[in-house]
Amino acid sequence: MSLDRRTFLAALGATLAPSVLAAQGLDLRPPRKPAPDPRDLVRRTALPGRVAYALTDGTEPLALAKAAIPLAPASTMKAITALYALDRLGPDRRFATQVILAGDMLILAGGGDPVLTTDDLAVLADRLVATGQPAPARFGVWGGALPQLPEIAPEQDDHLAYNPAISGLMLNFNRVHLGWTRSTAEPRIRAEARAALHSPQAWTITARPGDHPGLFTYRQDTAQEHWTIARAALAAPGSRWMPVRLPELYAADVFQTLCRARGLALPAAQVIDRLPQGEVLVRHDSPPVVALVRDMLRYSTNLTAEALGLQASGAADPAASAEAMRLWLAELGQGMRLADHSGLSQGSRISSFAMTRILAGPGRDLLLAPLMRPDTVEPHPSDRFTVAAKTGTLNFVSNLAGYVTGPSGGQGVFAIFCSDPDQRQAAIGQEMPPGVAPWTRQAKALQGDLVRAFAGRLDG
Repeated sequence: MSLDRRTFLAALGATLAPSVLAAQGLDLRPPRKPAPDPRDLVRRTALPGRVAYALTDGTEPLALAKAAIPLAPASTMKAITALYALDRLGPDRRFATQVILAGDMLILAGGGDPVLTTDDLAVLADRLVATGQPAPARFGVWGGALPQLPEIAPEQDDHLAYNPAISGLMLNFNRVHLGWTRSTAEPRIRAEARAALHSPQAWTITARPGDHPGLFTYRQDTAQEHWTIARAALAAPGSRWMPVRLPELYAADVFQTLCRARGLALPAAQVIDRLPQGEVLVRHDSPPVVALVRDMLRYSTNLTAEALGLQASGAADPAASAEAMRLWLAELGQGMRLADHSGLSQGSRISSFAMTRILAGPGRDLLLAPLMRPDTVEPHPSDRFTVAAKTGTLNFVSNLAGYVTGPSGGQGVFAIFCSDPDQRQAAIGQEMPPGVAPWTRQAKALQGDLVRAFAGRLDG
């Protein structure tokens, strides 16, 4: 039997080790497909609104489209806040929650810890009881380590848990857990300061069924917050996290319950404006700033962003603090408008190219990439690149910004900003406006395709 030349060479190639072929200068790998043009991807997707992107190698632009147009950054703003906090506060800074004895008053004093939980307060209660401290005549609570504001972004709906109050004393991200059952004809609603190990009832929060067209109503007085939930939403058992607007009283209430369970009865709490000198009996320290930043970037917690930004600036409100952060950026901050530290406010505007300059400059100097999420792009079987990035999502806004490494090791910095300004303006503050879910899915799919194209261009 005879073999033709093509069959012989194919058989020979299959029997030779790759190292032998490489030594002969032969490369049998199929040629790499050229990276798609990002502009073609945008045209083919036809996402309603604007798509702006920038890809650089850290110094020179590699791909740009509408890259100078200032757009809403959404939670990609947290990448800038992370850098600001790391630089101004340092990676090792911690924030202490203390129990202080000043005369006849025992004081629960917040230090701006944005991740304080009910379980942490339980440890403080254990330590306090172990000191043998008797019941005080007065019990004070202080949250003045940070500005005390009822919510992050006033344009957002009252019931959104990601838009809580800001204070120097923040418990469970200033959220309360409402759960309801239908064991009787009337739904039973319970408010809990829920944590992993302890979930005491939150007595400063009340909730009841309501007969009103909207899903929720809210009001507060000097001592309590009052929610009503539409009866139609209570037809089946369920639960929901709600924002807290009186955070000092909420934390004091939970601490009282925890102390009482350990045999220490505290009198009714009094919110104090000034923290007097006294003896620190016990304290709880937050994780270091670098850990707070990592979790903020990975879980996109608005309250952590605002707390860290306010700690770093010392300003009186988020807008003034954001402006201080912009000035900290020096020439990198020119042409942008910053209204807060989380990106929740509708007032911030940054261009995609400006974002890449920040990530390429302070971002690399302060080693931001290892703190970012590596799984922000939906994986594809053919993917051979790595990415570390921050997402940003509001109604009809979907962004992605970070670092990409191509299959052959080429590195780039990118920002992709997608927005539909008209639909965004009509949907500000709404929880889930019509059409936002499919629009966001389409935007995220486009971002994945663009990042793949960017990775190919880095190695091109």
